[in-house]
Amino acid sequence: MQWTSRQTFVPSSILDRTILRRAALRYAAHGWPVTPGSYLTGHRFDCGRPGCPITGCHPALEHGAASASDDSTRIATWWRRRPHTVLFTTGSVFDVLEVPAAIGRPGPEVGPVAVTAGGRWMFLTRPGGTLRPELENRLDVVLHGDGSWIPAPPSRLPEGPVRWQIPPGRVQWRLPALDEVQDHLVVGLAVARPAVARVPRQVSTTRRAA
Repeated sequence: MQWTSRQTFVPSSILDRTILRRAALRYAAHGWPVTPGSYLTGHRFDCGRPGCPITGCHPALEHGAASASDDSTRIATWWRRRPHTVLFTTGSVFDVLEVPAAIGRPGPEVGPVAVTAGGRWMFLTRPGGTLRPELENRLDVVLHGDGSWIPAPPSRLPEGPVRWQIPPGRVQWRLPALDEVQDHLVVGLAVARPAVARVPRQVSTTRRAA
């Protein structure tokens, strides 16, 4: 018998799809619905829908946030052929407070926090809160609520993968109240660059740009 140390070659697209599917199924097992998003092909995102003009990250299904599910069979089907990004839809199970790193870094370990390679910190909170005055008028702060979404780890964006700064398991999948997070984040305002422009909450992030 002849032994070999040669590893079986697995295409990166299959490996990525497997990792993303496992992550999506793990979130769903904890009651966090997910939906498939477009995936990077070169320098743009592809959702698989013929003629789609959107080049940035966006939901792959026509009904977007409304299609989110925690059904394991449906999720396995979504990630069967393509390495879709994993998208969290917001407004039902949780909202997401998205802030720049200058504000986010002093944040507390009260709940799950995802971070993009581009320096955006995303705090998952219980749904239904409102922004404090210190954050409400900042151009670089976004509260993702009903009808919005964020890319979930380990999805890949042009600047790099999204990762967990504070994984859900570290906090037992607990979701804090929005006020609980904001009480700590305002400390970071002293070192963050002020922003006085006011824009609608759901269009103030470059991920919404086509």
